[in-house]
Amino acid sequence: MRVSVVLCTYSLDLYDAFEEAAESILAQTHPNHELIIVVDGTPEVYERVLEDYGARDDVRIHLNSENRGLLASRNTGAELADGDVVAFIDDDAVADPDWLAELVSVYEDHDALAAGGRMTPEWVAGKPTFLPAEFYWLIGVTHRGFADGPGEVRNTFGSNLSFKRDVFSELGGFDTAIGGRKGDKNLQGGETELCARLRQRYDSGVYYTPDARVAHKVFAYRTDPEWLVRRAFWQGYSKRAMEVLVPESSGEESDFLGKLLTEFAPERAKRLVFHPSLSGLLQLVMLVVLTGTVGLGYVYGMTKW
Repeated sequence: MRVSVVLCTYSLDLYDAFEEAAESILAQTHPNHELIIVVDGTPEVYERVLEDYGARDDVRIHLNSENRGLLASRNTGAELADGDVVAFIDDDAVADPDWLAELVSVYEDHDALAAGGRMTPEWVAGKPTFLPAEFYWLIGVTHRGFADGPGEVRNTFGSNLSFKRDVFSELGGFDTAIGGRKGDKNLQGGETELCARLRQRYDSGVYYTPDARVAHKVFAYRTDPEWLVRRAFWQGYSKRAMEVLVPESSGEESDFLGKLLTEFAPERAKRLVFHPSLSGLLQLVMLVVLTGTVGLGYVYGMTKW
């Protein structure tokens, strides 16, 4: 089974991170794969990528004539792909050497139409003591409560997500209006919307395998409490918008909220009583703050959507 991996990039400031992402794909243990690099409208980045990777037979490089955004760039990469499967990874992520092998095993063993894996944190600026694992999704990392183990889910993160190429094509790829619909730059959820269409059309979700691991670089700004609170607000807003745009997409959030309120928060409070610690207190406080902020964003979204 041949896999085409689409990696999009656009900034020289992130070139070192991009290079690490690219090298992690070229070092995959699964032998039959190609890397498709899409440079989003930045000629100086394209020239450097061409210099570093242009001579390789297993790499294809494309330059968008203008900046088109991540979702459009992913679609372009998928159009250039010739693999049986098209997989996506971001330029601030690093794939485990067996990432593609694990994804391919899902397609072969479970006849999946889409597959994704676990995002793990790479703490570039150190692990924050105040951030609860239940909210790792804010930093692009698989959170506590996401899934009990391997099996079908609605979607995984876009930096660890793959599709049968013909299925991706039949679905029309990512909706490039997400993130820009009605000029709304705060709207997120491209993966959610696409995978909801996958469910609608094929009655099938994304098969999640935690053994297919990709590390996400968590830069310093992503561990700033103010940044996390702002992100939580707009995530809540986006969840409301996705509920309106794709009514079938909200089930997993409802299940997670139920676990958060009835299981995770009480468990943390109980642990704090019997085993008090400053980090435990900070994480419980942050859990309450972030939950409330997501709720506020959702309520604000109700006024707009």
